[in-house]
Amino acid sequence: MSLRTSRPISALRAFLDSSASGGIVLMLAALAALIVANSPLGEVYFSTLHAYIGGLSVHHWINDGLMAAFFLLVGLEIKREVLDGQLSTWSRRALPGFAALGGMIVPAIIFLAFNIGEGGHPRGWAIPAATDIAFALGVLSLLGPRVPLTLRVFLTALAIIDDLGAVIIIALFYTSSLNVLALACAAAVLLILVAMNRFRVFTLWPYLVLGLALWFLVLQSGVHATLAGVALALCIPLRVTPAAPDAHDSPLHILEHAIAPWVTFMVVPIFGFANAGVSFAGMTLQSVIDPIPLGVAMGLFVGKQVGVFGFAALAIRIGWAELPMYASWRQLYGVALLCGIGFTMSLFIGLLAFPESQLLQDEVKLGVLIGSGLSAIAGSLLLRNSTARAPIKEEA
Repeated sequence: MSLRTSRPISALRAFLDSSASGGIVLMLAALAALIVANSPLGEVYFSTLHAYIGGLSVHHWINDGLMAAFFLLVGLEIKREVLDGQLSTWSRRALPGFAALGGMIVPAIIFLAFNIGEGGHPRGWAIPAATDIAFALGVLSLLGPRVPLTLRVFLTALAIIDDLGAVIIIALFYTSSLNVLALACAAAVLLILVAMNRFRVFTLWPYLVLGLALWFLVLQSGVHATLAGVALALCIPLRVTPAAPDAHDSPLHILEHAIAPWVTFMVVPIFGFANAGVSFAGMTLQSVIDPIPLGVAMGLFVGKQVGVFGFAALAIRIGWAELPMYASWRQLYGVALLCGIGFTMSLFIGLLAFPESQLLQDEVKLGVLIGSGLSAIAGSLLLRNSTARAPIKEEA
């Protein structure tokens, strides 16, 4: 096999392995948060998160600051996959694209079904619409070779499209009142970044310096600051020269590989630890069946599997896509179940949907934990007892 052919496979496997390992670390961080929040250290945990440093609480520094790096990585992955990866052609986009669409529409409908009417909170409709790629791949990694690589690629592509959908939803529906001057300055900085890309500026540090300025201006504008990370990512050059379209030393590849370990093993676990902690003191059965936790949990557990599998099956049946190689229908359904692990992005959207109410945020956390937990358990049990259509051969 030529070097040119083997490189993308090696890079993909490295990404999947990194995401899987990161998902396991994220699980441990979420578990630690629940234990600490319900222990004698709970008061210290919550007071630390609400302590102010430099005009922002620790919680805000994590969600608005550190998570900008997460969204930067998401943006880099989206651009790379769309231009030069698993989403670069219609045939590659079709199956994960349809599945992702169903996985956003059906959970939102289920959430609204529980939250339209008296006592409901329809503003949280997008909470169950996203899939946590790290968490889901972490569960897949625990299953070993039972799951074909093609299904892992499918899940990765689907989650990336989900992330793109979540970014668009945040920009359109979860923006507070706007500071027009700050927004105009942010637009000016973005135009400079675009111009740098067009004029083939391949040195990274000017992009990063302007990226910091963009983050600050977006933070002041009223648009959520983390979107600056995505905007910056889309301006980073993917190719060094037209003569070397597959060069792996491009600014985008260099930056992605540099920040991926930090985001995977530090930023996302810190976010998980800071946001998964919910005190169960005083909670009753009624707390679980309130509109928000029930809508989120059912949206993730029921809505995701119905939407992802239903839309994927429709695309395959009408001939617009094909079942992933070596995968069975049962395994595709198992992966659809795992898509109900919404954790990181669901928690993030929940915080944006209800920024002023700690009670509603706690209900979101409860629903996300229940829905994600049920999806992880059901999906892993189904996949553990499934078999592929043909022997799974590892590619060189």
